[in-house]
Amino acid sequence: MKTNLNYAVFGLGRYGRAVAKELVDDGAEVLAVDSNEDVVNAASVELPYCKCADVTDPEVIKQLGISNMDVVVISMAGGLEASVMATMLCKEAGVKTVIVKCSSEMNCKILSKVGADQVVLPESESGIRLAKNLLSSGFMDIIELSRDVSMVELSVRPEWEGKTLIELSLRKKYGINVVAITQGKDVSTNINPEEPLSGTMKLIVIGNTAKLNKLK
Repeated sequence: MKTNLNYAVFGLGRYGRAVAKELVDDGAEVLAVDSNEDVVNAASVELPYCKCADVTDPEVIKQLGISNMDVVVISMAGGLEASVMATMLCKEAGVKTVIVKCSSEMNCKILSKVGADQVVLPESESGIRLAKNLLSSGFMDIIELSRDVSMVELSVRPEWEGKTLIELSLRKKYGINVVAITQGKDVSTNINPEEPLSGTMKLIVIGNTAKLNKLK
Protein backbone atom coordinates (compact mmCIF):
# COMPACT_ATOMS: atom_id res chain seq x y z
CA MET A 1 0.00 0.00 0.00
CA LYS A 2 1.41 3.37 -1.02
CA THR A 3 0.77 6.47 1.05
CA ASN A 4 1.19 10.02 -0.23
CA LEU A 5 2.15 11.42 3.17
CA ASN A 6 5.75 12.20 4.12
CA TYR A 7 6.93 10.86 7.48
CA ALA A 8 9.93 11.43 9.72
CA VAL A 9 10.86 9.46 12.82
CA PHE A 10 13.23 10.99 15.39
CA GLY A 11 14.89 8.41 17.61
CA LEU A 12 15.57 4.86 16.44
CA GLY A 13 15.31 2.90 19.65
CA ARG A 14 13.01 -0.12 19.73
CA TYR A 15 9.81 1.94 19.54
CA GLY A 16 10.93 4.46 16.91
CA ARG A 17 12.49 1.79 14.74
CA ALA A 18 9.30 -0.30 14.91
CA VAL A 19 7.24 2.70 13.75
CA ALA A 20 9.66 3.52 10.93
CA LYS A 21 9.97 -0.09 9.72
CA GLU A 22 6.20 -0.66 9.67
CA LEU A 23 5.69 2.54 7.68
CA VAL A 24 8.43 1.60 5.21
CA ASP A 25 7.10 -1.95 4.85
CA ASP A 26 3.71 -0.49 3.90
CA GLY A 27 5.20 1.66 1.16
CA ALA A 28 5.65 4.98 2.95
CA GLU A 29 8.68 7.22 2.50
CA VAL A 30 10.26 7.75 5.90
CA LEU A 31 13.16 9.92 7.00
CA ALA A 32 14.65 8.16 10.05
CA VAL A 33 16.92 10.22 12.30
CA ASP A 34 19.00 9.45 15.38
CA SER A 35 21.93 11.24 17.04
CA ASN A 36 23.84 7.97 17.59
CA GLU A 37 25.84 6.95 14.51
CA ASP A 38 25.98 3.27 15.53
CA VAL A 39 22.20 3.19 15.87
CA VAL A 40 21.79 4.82 12.46
CA ASN A 41 24.16 2.35 10.81
CA ALA A 42 22.27 -0.59 12.31
CA ALA A 43 18.87 0.79 11.28
CA SER A 44 19.99 1.62 7.73
CA VAL A 45 19.84 -2.10 6.90
CA GLU A 46 16.03 -1.94 6.87
CA LEU A 47 15.35 1.80 6.59
CA PRO A 48 16.39 3.42 3.26
CA TYR A 49 16.65 7.01 4.46
CA CYS A 50 18.63 7.20 7.70
CA LYS A 51 20.44 10.28 8.97
CA CYS A 52 22.68 10.89 11.96
CA ALA A 53 21.73 14.34 13.25
CA ASP A 54 20.81 16.41 16.29
CA VAL A 55 17.15 17.33 15.82
CA THR A 56 17.23 19.76 18.75
CA ASP A 57 19.26 22.11 16.53
CA PRO A 58 17.08 24.55 14.49
CA GLU A 59 19.59 24.58 11.64
CA VAL A 60 19.52 20.78 11.40
CA ILE A 61 15.72 20.82 11.23
CA LYS A 62 15.98 23.21 8.30
CA GLN A 63 18.67 21.17 6.53
CA LEU A 64 16.66 17.95 6.87
CA GLY A 65 13.67 19.59 5.19
CA ILE A 66 11.35 18.81 8.10
CA SER A 67 9.00 21.57 6.95
CA ASN A 68 8.05 19.23 4.08
CA MET A 69 6.93 16.46 6.42
CA ASP A 70 3.26 15.73 7.07
CA VAL A 71 3.87 13.65 10.20
CA VAL A 72 6.82 13.52 12.59
CA VAL A 73 7.04 10.82 15.26
CA ILE A 74 9.40 11.74 18.10
CA SER A 75 10.73 8.79 20.08
CA MET A 76 13.96 10.07 21.56
CA ALA A 77 16.04 8.63 24.37
CA GLY A 78 17.53 12.01 25.29
CA GLY A 79 14.95 12.80 27.95
CA LEU A 80 12.13 15.29 28.20
CA GLU A 81 14.15 18.36 27.25
CA ALA A 82 15.21 16.93 23.89
CA SER A 83 11.65 15.85 23.08
CA VAL A 84 10.28 19.27 24.02
CA MET A 85 12.83 21.07 21.82
CA ALA A 86 12.25 18.75 18.85
CA THR A 87 8.49 19.13 19.20
CA MET A 88 8.66 22.92 19.27
CA LEU A 89 11.02 23.06 16.28
CA CYS A 90 8.78 20.76 14.24
CA LYS A 91 5.69 22.84 14.93
CA GLU A 92 7.60 26.03 14.13
CA ALA A 93 8.64 24.42 10.84
CA GLY A 94 4.97 23.90 9.98
CA VAL A 95 4.64 20.14 10.51
CA LYS A 96 0.92 19.40 10.66
CA THR A 97 1.06 16.36 12.96
CA VAL A 98 3.70 15.78 15.64
CA ILE A 99 3.37 12.58 17.67
CA VAL A 100 5.61 12.16 20.72
CA LYS A 101 6.44 9.10 22.79
CA CYS A 102 6.31 9.86 26.52
CA SER A 103 7.75 8.12 29.55
CA SER A 104 5.04 9.28 31.97
CA GLU A 105 1.62 10.91 32.16
CA MET A 106 3.22 14.13 33.39
CA ASN A 107 5.59 14.23 30.40
CA CYS A 108 2.58 13.71 28.13
CA LYS A 109 0.89 16.77 29.63
CA ILE A 110 4.03 18.88 29.19
CA LEU A 111 4.57 17.82 25.59
CA SER A 112 0.93 18.49 24.75
CA LYS A 113 1.29 22.01 26.10
CA VAL A 114 4.35 22.74 23.92
CA GLY A 115 2.63 21.66 20.72
CA ALA A 116 2.49 17.85 20.41
CA ASP A 117 -0.64 16.87 18.49
CA GLN A 118 -0.66 13.37 19.95
CA VAL A 119 1.24 11.75 22.82
CA VAL A 120 1.64 8.02 23.38
CA LEU A 121 2.84 5.87 26.26
CA PRO A 122 4.77 2.84 24.95
CA GLU A 123 3.17 0.48 27.44
CA SER A 124 -0.28 1.35 26.11
CA GLU A 125 0.46 1.52 22.40
CA SER A 126 3.02 -0.41 20.39
CA GLY A 127 5.08 1.24 17.67
CA ILE A 128 3.61 -1.10 15.06
CA ARG A 129 0.06 -0.22 16.06
CA LEU A 130 0.85 3.51 15.85
CA ALA A 131 2.25 3.03 12.35
CA LYS A 132 -0.85 1.10 11.27
CA ASN A 133 -3.06 3.89 12.59
CA LEU A 134 -1.06 6.46 10.61
CA LEU A 135 -1.41 4.40 7.44
CA SER A 136 -5.09 3.67 7.90
CA SER A 137 -6.52 6.82 6.34
CA GLY A 138 -10.24 6.92 7.00
CA PHE A 139 -9.96 4.67 10.04
CA MET A 140 -10.18 6.37 13.42
CA ASP A 141 -8.48 3.43 15.11
CA ILE A 142 -7.44 -0.10 14.23
CA ILE A 143 -7.06 -3.13 16.47
CA GLU A 144 -5.61 -6.35 15.13
CA LEU A 145 -7.64 -9.26 16.46
CA SER A 146 -5.46 -11.75 14.60
CA ARG A 147 -3.02 -11.77 11.71
CA ASP A 148 -5.84 -11.48 9.17
CA VAL A 149 -8.75 -9.96 11.10
CA SER A 150 -9.05 -6.41 12.45
CA MET A 151 -11.60 -4.22 14.15
CA VAL A 152 -11.75 -0.57 13.08
CA GLU A 153 -13.75 2.56 13.74
CA LEU A 154 -14.86 3.81 10.35
CA SER A 155 -16.35 7.20 9.52
CA VAL A 156 -19.63 7.19 7.58
CA ARG A 157 -18.80 8.17 4.01
CA PRO A 158 -20.76 11.00 2.36
CA GLU A 159 -22.23 8.57 -0.17
CA TRP A 160 -23.51 6.38 2.69
CA GLU A 161 -25.41 9.16 4.43
CA GLY A 162 -29.19 8.69 4.38
CA LYS A 163 -28.87 5.02 3.50
CA THR A 164 -29.48 2.04 5.75
CA LEU A 165 -27.13 -0.87 6.43
CA ILE A 166 -29.53 -3.08 4.49
CA GLU A 167 -29.23 -0.80 1.45
CA LEU A 168 -25.44 -0.56 1.74
CA SER A 169 -24.98 -4.33 2.12
CA LEU A 170 -21.47 -3.86 3.54
CA ARG A 171 -21.10 -7.54 4.42
CA LYS A 172 -21.77 -8.60 0.84
CA LYS A 173 -19.69 -5.85 -0.79
CA TYR A 174 -16.72 -5.73 1.56
CA GLY A 175 -17.00 -8.79 3.78
CA ILE A 176 -17.26 -6.69 6.94
CA ASN A 177 -19.63 -6.89 9.89
CA VAL A 178 -20.90 -3.80 11.72
CA VAL A 179 -20.85 -4.60 15.45
CA ALA A 180 -21.59 -1.16 16.89
CA ILE A 181 -22.43 2.41 15.94
CA THR A 182 -21.12 5.43 17.83
CA GLN A 183 -22.52 8.95 17.79
CA GLY A 184 -20.78 11.44 20.01
CA LYS A 185 -20.25 9.67 23.33
CA ASP A 186 -23.08 7.21 22.73
CA VAL A 187 -22.24 3.66 21.67
CA SER A 188 -24.96 1.29 20.50
CA THR A 189 -24.57 -2.43 19.86
CA ASN A 190 -28.32 -2.83 19.35
CA ILE A 191 -28.18 -1.85 15.69
CA ASN A 192 -31.28 -1.15 13.62
CA PRO A 193 -30.30 -2.10 10.03
CA GLU A 194 -33.23 -0.05 8.70
CA GLU A 195 -32.11 3.21 10.34
CA PRO A 196 -30.56 5.73 7.88
CA LEU A 197 -26.94 6.59 8.65
CA SER A 198 -25.82 10.15 9.34
CA GLY A 199 -22.45 11.83 8.88
CA THR A 200 -22.07 12.20 12.66
CA MET A 201 -22.03 8.41 13.11
CA LYS A 202 -19.03 6.11 13.15
CA LEU A 203 -19.20 2.38 12.48
CA ILE A 204 -17.29 -0.18 14.51
CA VAL A 205 -16.65 -3.00 12.08
CA ILE A 206 -14.81 -6.32 12.04
CA GLY A 207 -13.46 -7.92 8.92
CA ASN A 208 -10.56 -9.28 6.94
CA THR A 209 -7.71 -6.74 7.15
CA ALA A 210 -7.00 -6.83 3.42
CA LYS A 211 -10.68 -6.20 2.60
CA LEU A 212 -10.83 -3.38 5.15
CA ASN A 213 -7.90 -1.72 3.39
CA LYS A 214 -10.00 -1.53 0.22
CA LEU A 215 -12.31 0.89 2.01
CA LYS A 216 -9.56 3.51 2.27
